[in-house]
Amino acid sequence: MIELPIVAAEQPIKRNKPDWLRVKLPIGQEYKHVRNLVDTHKLHTICESGNCPNMGECWGAGTATFMILGNVCTRSCGFCAVATGRPEPIDWDEPQRVAEAIHLMQAKHAVITSVDRDEQKDGGSQIWYNTIKAVKALNPNTTLETLIPDFKGQKENIQRIIDAAPEVVSHNIETVERLTRQVRIQAKYWRSMDVIKTLKEGGMRTKSGIMLGLGETKEEVIQTLEDLKNAGCDVVTIGQYLQPTKKHLPVQRFVHPDEFAEYREIGYTIGLDYVESGPLVRSSYHSERHVIPGYGKAAWEKEKAELIP
Repeated sequence: MIELPIVAAEQPIKRNKPDWLRVKLPIGQEYKHVRNLVDTHKLHTICESGNCPNMGECWGAGTATFMILGNVCTRSCGFCAVATGRPEPIDWDEPQRVAEAIHLMQAKHAVITSVDRDEQKDGGSQIWYNTIKAVKALNPNTTLETLIPDFKGQKENIQRIIDAAPEVVSHNIETVERLTRQVRIQAKYWRSMDVIKTLKEGGMRTKSGIMLGLGETKEEVIQTLEDLKNAGCDVVTIGQYLQPTKKHLPVQRFVHPDEFAEYREIGYTIGLDYVESGPLVRSSYHSERHVIPGYGKAAWEKEKAELIP
């Protein structure tokens, strides 16, 4: 559910992180502007809670991924930097604050995610609905991606998202089927696939994300891409897992950029509409492009055509 992580302070592998995982520190006036808006409106972002390596780039471009329903999750996934515990009560004013912050940013595109709220009967889906509607009402020209939890697979809660009609609905599969119980302790691989299928059947443009470096095999990654395609997924992001703390799952290997490029090729070959694949790719990275049907595939086909002598 939560945005692909994460920048680590220390890695369990006894070697330095490769050069392709190094990022610039966040600086600049636009970064400060976003920082001030987030603080003033008392908003949570997955950029901060997830220690995202692209925060400087995205905030410097005037965008942020808002995290609604608090910053404490009821689940304890082995990869995620977001705090686990008993969340605060639902804040019914939050949807309007998010909408106002997006309005002040004058954002052409916005991304919203959330923690899991399994203690709520509706899984937080009513706040989700209210937030999407508030953002759309105040920002009619802003496209919106929503990165949702699985709502335990309950169709009525997923339907609230469909009814609110954001441009893109994302739900991350995170890892391959074999590793799901270890990586996403309270989640289920096929339940997540069913969520994507339900969204697609409801007319949504669908998206999911996978992280590599947790011990998966190439064959398992390809199978996951095929399962996502069969479930009706349009857009897939693939990035490197990085351990947020020593208490989280260790990194098994750093995947080379060439391998990410290969998965991009495979994803397009099996029929996915957009594949964003690279070591620093996270769910909302370049998400403004993911809204446009055919954009990614057209760019890929152009690249291939230019290689033909």
